[in-house]
Order: sequence, then C-alpha cells, then structure tokens
Amino acid sequence: MTRLSRLSRAWIRKIKLCPTQNILQKNFSSVSGMRQAMKLREYQKDCINAVISNVNQGHKRLGISLATGAGKTVVFTQLIGRIEPVDQRSQTLILAHRQELVEQAARQCSIAYPTKTIEIEMGPMHATGLADITVASIQSIISGSRISKFDPSQFKLILVDEAHHIVASSYAKTLDHFGLSTLQENSPVLVGVSATLSRSDGVRLGGAIDHIVYHKDYVELIDEKWLSGVVFTTVRSQADVSRVRRGVNGDFQAGDLSKVVNTDEINEITVRSWLQRCKDRKSTLAFCVDLLHVIGLTNTFRNHGIDARFITGTTSKSERSDRLDKFKAGEFPVLVNCGVFTEGTDIPNIDCVLLARPTRSRNLLIQMIGRGMRLHPKKKNCHIIDMVASFEKGIVTSPTLFGLDPQELLKEAGPEDMKRIKKEREKEEKLRESGGSPKMSANYNTTEIATPQKKKITFTDYESVHDLISDTSTEQYIRGISRHSWVCTGQDRYILTHVDGCYLSIFKLPGETMYTVKENSNNKLPGKRPIFNRPRIILTTESFRSAVEGADTYAAIKYNLRFIVTSEAWRSLNATPGQIDFLNRFRPADDQLSYDSITKGRAADMITKIKHGARGEFSKMEVERRKIDRETRRENAKIERETVVVGPVPKPKLKNNLTN
Repeated sequence: MTRLSRLSRAWIRKIKLCPTQNILQKNFSSVSGMRQAMKLREYQKDCINAVISNVNQGHKRLGISLATGAGKTVVFTQLIGRIEPVDQRSQTLILAHRQELVEQAARQCSIAYPTKTIEIEMGPMHATGLADITVASIQSIISGSRISKFDPSQFKLILVDEAHHIVASSYAKTLDHFGLSTLQENSPVLVGVSATLSRSDGVRLGGAIDHIVYHKDYVELIDEKWLSGVVFTTVRSQADVSRVRRGVNGDFQAGDLSKVVNTDEINEITVRSWLQRCKDRKSTLAFCVDLLHVIGLTNTFRNHGIDARFITGTTSKSERSDRLDKFKAGEFPVLVNCGVFTEGTDIPNIDCVLLARPTRSRNLLIQMIGRGMRLHPKKKNCHIIDMVASFEKGIVTSPTLFGLDPQELLKEAGPEDMKRIKKEREKEEKLRESGGSPKMSANYNTTEIATPQKKKITFTDYESVHDLISDTSTEQYIRGISRHSWVCTGQDRYILTHVDGCYLSIFKLPGETMYTVKENSNNKLPGKRPIFNRPRIILTTESFRSAVEGADTYAAIKYNLRFIVTSEAWRSLNATPGQIDFLNRFRPADDQLSYDSITKGRAADMITKIKHGARGEFSKMEVERRKIDRETRRENAKIERETVVVGPVPKPKLKNNLTN
C-alpha cells in the first residue's frame, strides 16, 4: 500500500475501472461546460464558509443541516476544493449508505472536478484507494479487508451523506480506521450532511459529530423560493393509535400500527380524501406503514379507477427502475411505498404527498414531506395530505412543524396560513385563560380549540409541602413522551431513580437555554456503604424532548427496566409499610397516610420528591408566589391608573387623617 501510494497521479488516471467509468460518464457529454454553469446560492456559500471557519479554528468533526432540496450534494462536493491539503494529505472519501446516493455524489464530483480521478467503492466496483476522490458505499467499504487499502495519512477530508446514520456501527468502524472515533490532531476533517441532523434517541450523534456549523430549514427555503410552494390539508382518519406500542427507535411499532391503519374503512377515507382534494394532481407519492398496508391502499385506489402502483424494499431492481421512470414521466398518477423514498431519491415532479401513516418521529415526517418540495417547471406547488390519527401524546403531524396542536385540522393551508393560525390560537388561548369566549376561525375546518405548542410558565398554589409532594400533574407531559417513571422535583428539573441509589437528572438552570442530562452513580459493594462517584454529564441539548429521549436511551442500556418503567406491575401494588412510615414522618399527625391509601409506585415518586428537594422547592415557590403577587398588584394598579372610566375621578388617598 505504501509503495502504491507513491505512484504518480498520471498513472492513476490511466487505470480503467469500467463499471465506475460507466456510472460517471453515461449522463454527461460535456462535463467542463456543466462545471462552468454551476453557480452557488448565497446560503450555500454561507454554509461552505461556516465549515471553513470552523476548520480554521481547529474543529474537525462537523455537521451541516440542510433541508431536502437545498443542494447538499453540491455543498459537500464544493467543500472538496475548499479544504486545503495538509502536508501530503490531499485525498477525499465520500460515504453514503445507498446506491443512489453513491452514484449521485460521483456524478456531482465529475461535474465539479473533471481533472481529478474519481473512483467508486461499491459492490463489484473496487477502487484503488489512491484516487483524488473516492465515493464509497458504507456497506462495501467495511466488507472484509476493503477498507485497508485506504491510507488514513493520505486523506484530508471525509464526507458523510445522510449523516443522521453516522452513529451506526458500520460508520463507527470506518471512522475509527481514519482516526475520527475521537478527536485527533492528525486526523482528516469529517463533515456530515443531512436534512434531519438529529436522532430520536437524542444521545448518540455527539459520538461522531462535535459541532453543527450551519442549519437551513425548509420553511426558510420555501420563503426564499428555493423550494416549491406547499399547501397542507389534514384529515381526521379515525385511526386510534393510543394502544399502539412504540418500537426501539421511539416511533410506532410497524406491525401494531399497520393493524390499526390498514383497514378497509381507513383506506377508503384516505382515498376519498385524495379524490376530493387532489384528484387533479399529476404525481402523488403515498407513504404507508408496511407491505400489507401498501397492498391494501394500492388496491383501494384501483377500486376507484385510479392507476396506482407500488414500490417496496422487495421490488426487484429492474422493476423498481421501470416503475420509477414511468412515474417520473407522468405515465401514472399515484406511487405507493413504505420506507423506500424517505431519503436519497430525487423525484422533482411530485406535486402531492399523501401521508397515510401516523408517526412520532419529526425526522420521518420532514423526510416524507421533503419528497415533494423540489422545484419543477410543471408544478405550482406540492399538496400535503396528512391523515391525522386520533390523539396520542407525542404524535407529530404537519401542524406540529409550525408550532400548532397535532390535531389541528387544515384545509389547503400554506406556511403563511399556518403562521397566522398559530397567532390566532395564541390569542384564543389568552382569551380563554382570561375567561372570555374565543371566536372560531371561519377560514379553516377546525372543530376544536387548539393550544399552541409553546412552553408556558404556570404557577400552581400549594397549601403545604405535602400537597406539592402529592401532585402528579407535573409529570403528565414527560410521561407522555417517555415510558420511564420520571419525577418532577422543581422548575425544569426531573429525576429518574434506580433501585441501587443511582439516578439520572434532566435540568435547565435559570437563564440557560440548554437542558443537561446528568448521572449520579455509586460503587456499591456487599455489606459496604456506597461510594458515590462524581456526577457525569451525559448530554446537553436545547430541546427538552431530545434530552428526555437521550436520557431514556441511556437509562434503557444502563439500568434494570423493571425498576424504571412506569407500566411495571409492581407500581400498582399497595405501598410497603416502610414507604408509608417514611412519608408519614413528613406529614402532620392529623394527616397520616394509611397503609392501603396509595400505591407502591406513587409512594416511590413522593419519596423521590422528598429526597431531591421538594421541601426546599416549596420554600422557593412561596417566595416566588409572593413576588408574583406583588408584581400583579403593581401592574393592576398601573392599569387602573391608566384606564379612563366615565364617571367621577377617584380622589387621591390622604396619608394623614386631617380635620378642620
């Protein structure tokens, strides 16, 4: 390998790798001319400059978040020429997990760098390891000893497409080979690019990427006319997903979900909704749960005389290519799939996306919607039909992306409409809280008042610390998105305890924007007192939901689930005498708990609150309540002074009782 790496570049260019050559050349007759026509958009320039700036500061494991259709392939291929070689390091490796992405990146590189050697490492195509740019399938490069021909000391840059997959074990092996598992001074620069640069488990992305240097979401791109206009319609499908279990990724289990949504009744509602709103659309892409759902929905379309065809993971390569080409050519109006087109495939002519499957994953929702947002000369906009299931905590729908309630019903509403609806809902909420009667909007088919998904500070008055300890309302939200028995012990502070005394905490300090997940653990030996370790920071994030998901992922690995899952049977049993006796130590003599008054789980939660500062929290709340009362009185007095009232003007109060 060392000897080969010293051979001249001229010799390398003479190497004939026929399969690679075919892929790179079959669609381009004038590469140099196409290169001259390439012009970066302003945000693409800003993105590239952000990467260069961070590299100059010494940062090496970087992430870029660009919405689908923003031209992420253009951005990362342009980075190749902007990242300067260091010493003898001049090579670039591009990693992707699907054939379409590999071929797309290789074609883009051939446009941008016609004089450089470009090779592909994928399946039967073997690169030399010496090319200026190698585009590799992650599955192929880790196969056998194929990765060994790539000398880490020769590479200046590693690019990862669809980088939300970067924490998979296949990527870990590759990053370790190039010295990128941990930050090393002599390692190449790593740049990961994705439209959804986050993960539902919330923790692991930081194991590969240290800095997200640029973000451009699809709402901005629509506003700036870089993406197609979009209108949303939500339809209540009547599917009840409240009993559908969650999978390991936090989303609904496909098998359970399919049984709920793949019924004749719901498929009929879905197709009739499409016929009513989108029958004139030329190219509709429908997303289903699984193969059975694909077949069921496709047949329902056909029963209504609509030429619907499907592609799944089991469709042969030739048949898939044929159907996709015909769909792009407009030969049939509806293409149904499950999990095939969530990423990596460009079908710009899509002018309708039918979301026939509910999801708890914001990333998946964005990926599905993003399929229809690319610009195309023959479409005005893309119509998104979102089949909203019956309410389930944690579900995400099109309205949630704009801060609206997931059950908000929309009728052909665009992004600006969504923003306006959000403002209306905020006004309605304020009016409702003040005792007024909100006026329903006549512009949209909304049948119930929706509370905007906006964090609010709510003060609850407790007569005593015992009432505070007994209150479970503060756990409702976190237990709606987590299956673990988190306990709220204060403002923006939650605790998950384990039987051995170890515990996780999620907290946000006053004035801070970041949530922190921290673990307090101990080394417990039989017959010995536990030795507590220094608290360990697990993660920090701006998103409370990401903090919860990350903490849950960690807890599921580290702790015995029997002691932390809320639905465990033991939590429904009567509290133990020891638990009741402990709690009664903190209660007045005339308000003692009986031994059968509360469950074991409820008692455990109350004890957690006591051990983690409920008494101190009550004192702080009392101080805060008095402060709020003072401010409220002051504000009310100010309003009263500034309000003009018809009638006698109140006389100022005299400080002394003066008499004549």
